[in-house]
Amino acid sequence: MRILVFGGAGYIGSHTALELIRAGEEVVVADSLVTGYRRAVPEGAAFYQGDLHDRAFLDHLFETEKIDAVIHFAAFSLVGESVSNPLKYYDNNLCGTKFLLDAMVAHGIDKIVFSSTAATYGEPEHVPILESDRTCPTNPYGETKLAMEKMFHWTGLAHGLRYVSLRYFNACGADASGNIGEAHNPESHLIPLILQVPNGKRESVSIYGTDYDTPDGTCIRDYIHVTDLAQAHILAVRYLAEGGASDIFNLGNGIGYSVREVIETARKVTGHPIPAVETPRRAGDPARLVASSEKAKRVLGWNPVHDSLEEIISSAWNWHKNHPDGYAEK
Repeated sequence: MRILVFGGAGYIGSHTALELIRAGEEVVVADSLVTGYRRAVPEGAAFYQGDLHDRAFLDHLFETEKIDAVIHFAAFSLVGESVSNPLKYYDNNLCGTKFLLDAMVAHGIDKIVFSSTAATYGEPEHVPILESDRTCPTNPYGETKLAMEKMFHWTGLAHGLRYVSLRYFNACGADASGNIGEAHNPESHLIPLILQVPNGKRESVSIYGTDYDTPDGTCIRDYIHVTDLAQAHILAVRYLAEGGASDIFNLGNGIGYSVREVIETARKVTGHPIPAVETPRRAGDPARLVASSEKAKRVLGWNPVHDSLEEIISSAWNWHKNHPDGYAEK
């Protein structure tokens, strides 16, 4: 198959593009490079720089490349920024996706795998979270991702589009080669923030809240290795290519680790004491967010293999210690 990875110069997109190439697929990467990096695009992938909002660019892309399926990563993803600047997120995430679907319908491309998020659930009613659970986002980022899912649904009914929406939990880690990894600016994810301490980028890491109803009082999250996420996207594309119906799947390890456990594991991996400063809770942080991924395992045949927290942090540290400034340039 010839697969278009939109947003393939970003963190999860670049890892997915790399795994697709390793799996023998033909890969085309499109990215605006607003938050992605040209150096993250793997060798062997065709690359086009352009924006989702540019219909002429999309038409040129679909006319030049005979695309069989699309994997859609192109979205802004900072929760805090989405609260302070919601219209930026509605414009980029929702309106940009509308342009992409317009072009796909016009060019007869009927398969898309979508990078969604656990933020579509909001505060969980129970743990582990099931795909059938209530969706009530607590921020515009989650709200736009949920609206994008509904856009795929209605486009499917009207135009025959089939989609898979993958709701991930906490993506982390890096490819075993150490050549690509996580490089956000600003950084908001826990593991890269922790690893900034042994890298000399910050003096300590903050623990937001130590009085949650959890064994050690800190928040518990489900961490999933980015390479396992990439494999799920490949399985989802193949599921659609084999005629699978539109569906939604959670992706996580089903194992929760507390903030203290993550910090302690990072200390073990790096050999650095990593000072931690206890601070008050942040508004809107649930005590536990853990996924049930049984549906993805059953239907897609997904089997996460990099599920050890120590392995996840070791792979992240291998990237960050050798690339303390990320990709340094676009």
